[in-house]
Amino acid sequence: MKYVIYLRVSTDQQAQSGHGLEAQRAMCYQYIANKGQGCSVLEFSDEGISGSKTLEKRPQLFAAINSLEKGDILLISKRDRIGRDPIVNAMIERAVQRKNARLISASGDVSDSNDPTSILMKRMIDAFAEYERLIIGERTKASLQAKKKKNERVGYIPFGYKLSEDKIHLERNEGEQQILDMIRMGRKDGASFRKIAQDFNEMQITNRFLRPWNHVSIIRVMK
Repeated sequence: MKYVIYLRVSTDQQAQSGHGLEAQRAMCYQYIANKGQGCSVLEFSDEGISGSKTLEKRPQLFAAINSLEKGDILLISKRDRIGRDPIVNAMIERAVQRKNARLISASGDVSDSNDPTSILMKRMIDAFAEYERLIIGERTKASLQAKKKKNERVGYIPFGYKLSEDKIHLERNEGEQQILDMIRMGRKDGASFRKIAQDFNEMQITNRFLRPWNHVSIIRVMK
Protein backbone atom coordinates (compact mmCIF):
# COMPACT_ATOMS: atom_id res chain seq x y z
CA MET A 1 0.00 0.00 0.00
CA LYS A 2 1.13 3.55 -0.70
CA TYR A 3 -0.13 7.05 0.03
CA VAL A 4 -0.76 9.33 -2.93
CA ILE A 5 -0.95 12.91 -1.68
CA TYR A 6 -2.98 15.39 -3.72
CA LEU A 7 -2.61 19.12 -3.11
CA ARG A 8 -4.53 21.95 -4.79
CA VAL A 9 -4.61 25.75 -4.63
CA SER A 10 -7.09 27.72 -6.67
CA THR A 11 -5.23 30.98 -7.28
CA ASP A 12 -1.90 31.86 -8.85
CA GLN A 13 -1.05 33.96 -5.79
CA GLN A 14 -1.41 30.94 -3.50
CA ALA A 15 0.63 28.85 -5.89
CA GLN A 16 3.44 31.40 -6.05
CA SER A 17 3.57 31.96 -2.30
CA GLY A 18 3.47 28.24 -1.53
CA HIS A 19 1.61 28.94 1.69
CA GLY A 20 -1.51 27.06 0.72
CA LEU A 21 0.46 24.09 -0.56
CA GLU A 22 2.77 23.95 2.44
CA ALA A 23 -0.11 23.89 4.92
CA GLN A 24 -1.78 21.05 3.02
CA ARG A 25 1.47 19.14 2.68
CA ALA A 26 2.24 19.43 6.39
CA MET A 27 -1.21 18.14 7.34
CA CYS A 28 -0.91 15.16 4.99
CA TYR A 29 2.56 14.16 6.15
CA GLN A 30 1.49 14.48 9.79
CA TYR A 31 -1.35 12.06 9.07
CA ILE A 32 1.06 9.62 7.42
CA ALA A 33 3.48 9.90 10.34
CA ASN A 34 0.67 8.89 12.70
CA LYS A 35 -0.90 6.19 10.55
CA GLY A 36 1.35 4.95 7.82
CA GLN A 37 4.82 4.09 8.99
CA GLY A 38 6.80 2.23 6.37
CA CYS A 39 4.51 3.20 3.47
CA SER A 40 5.77 4.78 0.28
CA VAL A 41 4.49 8.22 -0.66
CA LEU A 42 3.81 9.96 -3.97
CA GLU A 43 2.83 13.61 -4.24
CA PHE A 44 0.90 15.52 -6.90
CA SER A 45 -0.27 19.14 -6.89
CA ASP A 46 -2.50 21.24 -9.12
CA GLU A 47 -1.60 24.90 -8.75
CA GLY A 48 -3.89 27.79 -9.66
CA ILE A 49 -6.81 25.50 -10.54
CA SER A 50 -10.38 26.13 -9.39
CA GLY A 51 -12.24 23.53 -7.36
CA SER A 52 -15.03 23.60 -9.94
CA LYS A 53 -12.81 22.11 -12.67
CA THR A 54 -13.55 18.56 -13.78
CA LEU A 55 -11.05 15.73 -13.55
CA GLU A 56 -9.82 15.99 -17.14
CA LYS A 57 -8.90 19.65 -16.53
CA ARG A 58 -6.70 18.78 -13.54
CA PRO A 59 -3.64 17.02 -14.94
CA GLN A 60 -2.03 16.28 -11.59
CA LEU A 61 -5.19 14.87 -10.00
CA PHE A 62 -5.66 12.75 -13.11
CA ALA A 63 -2.08 11.50 -12.75
CA ALA A 64 -2.55 10.87 -9.02
CA ILE A 65 -5.61 8.69 -9.63
CA ASN A 66 -3.86 6.83 -12.44
CA SER A 67 -1.01 5.99 -10.05
CA LEU A 68 -3.38 4.32 -7.57
CA GLU A 69 -3.35 0.57 -7.14
CA LYS A 70 -5.54 -1.74 -5.11
CA GLY A 71 -5.45 -0.79 -1.42
CA ASP A 72 -3.73 2.57 -1.96
CA ILE A 73 -4.92 5.80 -0.34
CA LEU A 74 -5.46 9.10 -2.12
CA LEU A 75 -4.77 11.55 0.71
CA ILE A 76 -6.03 15.15 0.79
CA SER A 77 -5.74 17.69 3.56
CA LYS A 78 -9.45 18.60 3.51
CA ARG A 79 -12.48 17.55 1.55
CA ASP A 80 -12.67 20.76 -0.49
CA ARG A 81 -9.21 20.11 -1.99
CA ILE A 82 -10.66 17.56 -4.40
CA GLY A 83 -13.24 20.12 -5.44
CA ARG A 84 -15.99 22.56 -4.63
CA ASP A 85 -18.69 21.01 -6.77
CA PRO A 86 -20.81 18.06 -5.54
CA ILE A 87 -21.06 16.44 -8.97
CA VAL A 88 -17.34 16.80 -9.69
CA ASN A 89 -16.48 15.36 -6.28
CA ALA A 90 -18.77 12.39 -6.79
CA MET A 91 -17.11 11.64 -10.14
CA ILE A 92 -13.64 11.85 -8.58
CA GLU A 93 -14.68 9.54 -5.76
CA ARG A 94 -16.03 7.05 -8.28
CA ALA A 95 -12.72 7.14 -10.19
CA VAL A 96 -10.86 6.33 -6.96
CA GLN A 97 -13.25 3.48 -6.15
CA ARG A 98 -12.73 1.94 -9.59
CA LYS A 99 -9.06 1.67 -8.66
CA ASN A 100 -10.07 -0.23 -5.48
CA ALA A 101 -8.43 2.58 -3.52
CA ARG A 102 -9.66 4.92 -0.77
CA LEU A 103 -10.00 8.68 -0.56
CA ILE A 104 -9.09 9.99 2.90
CA SER A 105 -9.11 13.51 4.32
CA ALA A 106 -6.19 14.09 6.70
CA SER A 107 -8.14 16.68 8.70
CA GLY A 108 -10.89 14.18 9.47
CA ASP A 109 -13.59 16.59 8.29
CA VAL A 110 -15.30 13.62 6.62
CA SER A 111 -15.21 9.88 7.11
CA ASP A 112 -13.98 7.59 4.34
CA SER A 113 -16.82 5.17 5.11
CA ASN A 114 -19.66 4.62 2.67
CA ASP A 115 -22.48 4.20 5.17
CA PRO A 116 -25.53 6.45 4.63
CA THR A 117 -24.58 8.94 7.37
CA SER A 118 -21.02 9.37 6.04
CA ILE A 119 -22.27 9.85 2.49
CA LEU A 120 -24.77 12.45 3.70
CA MET A 121 -22.01 14.34 5.54
CA LYS A 122 -19.81 14.33 2.44
CA ARG A 123 -22.62 15.71 0.29
CA MET A 124 -23.38 18.41 2.85
CA ILE A 125 -19.74 19.51 3.01
CA ASP A 126 -19.55 19.50 -0.80
CA ALA A 127 -22.68 21.65 -0.98
CA PHE A 128 -21.31 24.18 1.51
CA ALA A 129 -17.99 24.27 -0.36
CA GLU A 130 -19.84 24.98 -3.60
CA TYR A 131 -21.89 27.69 -1.87
CA GLU A 132 -18.70 29.31 -0.56
CA ARG A 133 -17.18 29.23 -4.07
CA LEU A 134 -20.27 30.90 -5.55
CA ILE A 135 -20.33 33.57 -2.82
CA ILE A 136 -16.65 34.36 -3.41
CA GLY A 137 -17.38 34.63 -7.14
CA GLU A 138 -20.25 37.06 -6.56
CA ARG A 139 -18.15 39.21 -4.23
CA THR A 140 -15.33 39.32 -6.77
CA LYS A 141 -17.74 40.26 -9.54
CA ALA A 142 -19.26 43.04 -7.43
CA SER A 143 -15.81 44.34 -6.52
CA LEU A 144 -14.74 44.44 -10.19
CA GLN A 145 -17.94 46.24 -11.18
CA ALA A 146 -17.36 48.84 -8.45
CA LYS A 147 -13.80 49.40 -9.70
CA LYS A 148 -15.04 49.84 -13.26
CA LYS A 149 -17.56 52.47 -12.15
CA LYS A 150 -14.73 54.38 -10.45
CA ASN A 151 -12.63 54.07 -13.64
CA GLU A 152 -10.06 52.03 -11.75
CA ARG A 153 -7.91 49.39 -13.36
CA VAL A 154 -9.47 45.93 -13.62
CA GLY A 155 -7.05 43.37 -15.02
CA TYR A 156 -5.79 44.09 -18.53
CA ILE A 157 -5.54 47.76 -19.55
CA PRO A 158 -7.74 48.27 -22.62
CA PHE A 159 -6.14 49.59 -25.76
CA GLY A 160 -6.49 53.37 -25.87
CA TYR A 161 -5.88 53.81 -22.16
CA LYS A 162 -3.00 53.79 -19.70
CA LEU A 163 -2.49 53.86 -15.96
CA SER A 164 -2.50 57.30 -14.41
CA GLU A 165 0.27 58.38 -12.06
CA ASP A 166 -1.59 57.00 -9.02
CA LYS A 167 -1.28 53.49 -10.60
CA ILE A 168 -4.98 52.90 -9.85
CA HIS A 169 -7.09 54.88 -12.31
CA LEU A 170 -7.07 54.83 -16.10
CA GLU A 171 -6.60 57.77 -18.41
CA ARG A 172 -6.65 58.16 -22.17
CA ASN A 173 -3.57 57.18 -24.14
CA GLU A 174 -3.76 59.75 -26.92
CA GLY A 175 -1.41 57.87 -29.26
CA GLU A 176 -3.49 54.70 -29.06
CA GLN A 177 -6.71 56.69 -29.32
CA GLN A 178 -5.46 58.04 -32.65
CA ILE A 179 -4.86 54.49 -33.87
CA LEU A 180 -8.42 53.54 -32.85
CA ASP A 181 -9.74 56.55 -34.78
CA MET A 182 -7.78 55.44 -37.86
CA ILE A 183 -9.24 51.94 -37.59
CA ARG A 184 -12.77 53.36 -37.31
CA MET A 185 -12.22 55.57 -40.33
CA GLY A 186 -10.84 52.65 -42.33
CA ARG A 187 -13.82 50.49 -41.46
CA LYS A 188 -16.19 53.33 -42.35
CA ASP A 189 -14.52 53.52 -45.77
CA GLY A 190 -15.05 49.77 -46.23
CA ALA A 191 -11.52 48.54 -45.52
CA SER A 192 -11.15 45.01 -44.14
CA PHE A 193 -9.28 44.31 -40.92
CA ARG A 194 -6.52 42.69 -42.97
CA LYS A 195 -6.22 45.78 -45.18
CA ILE A 196 -6.04 48.08 -42.15
CA ALA A 197 -3.31 45.91 -40.60
CA GLN A 198 -1.38 45.93 -43.89
CA ASP A 199 -1.66 49.74 -44.13
CA PHE A 200 -0.42 50.17 -40.54
CA ASN A 201 2.57 47.94 -41.18
CA GLU A 202 3.46 49.81 -44.37
CA MET A 203 3.30 53.09 -42.39
CA GLN A 204 5.44 51.42 -39.69
CA ILE A 205 2.76 51.96 -37.05
CA THR A 206 3.36 49.24 -34.46
CA ASN A 207 1.02 47.91 -31.80
CA ARG A 208 1.39 48.41 -28.06
CA PHE A 209 4.17 45.80 -27.93
CA LEU A 210 6.08 47.41 -30.81
CA ARG A 211 5.15 44.53 -33.10
CA PRO A 212 3.49 44.50 -36.55
CA TRP A 213 -0.29 44.36 -36.77
CA ASN A 214 -2.45 41.54 -38.12
CA HIS A 215 -6.20 41.28 -38.58
CA VAL A 216 -6.63 39.44 -35.26
CA SER A 217 -4.87 42.15 -33.25
CA ILE A 218 -6.95 44.84 -35.00
CA ILE A 219 -10.18 43.04 -34.05
CA ARG A 220 -8.95 42.55 -30.49
CA VAL A 221 -8.22 46.23 -29.81
CA MET A 222 -11.56 47.26 -31.29
CA LYS A 223 -13.36 45.10 -28.71
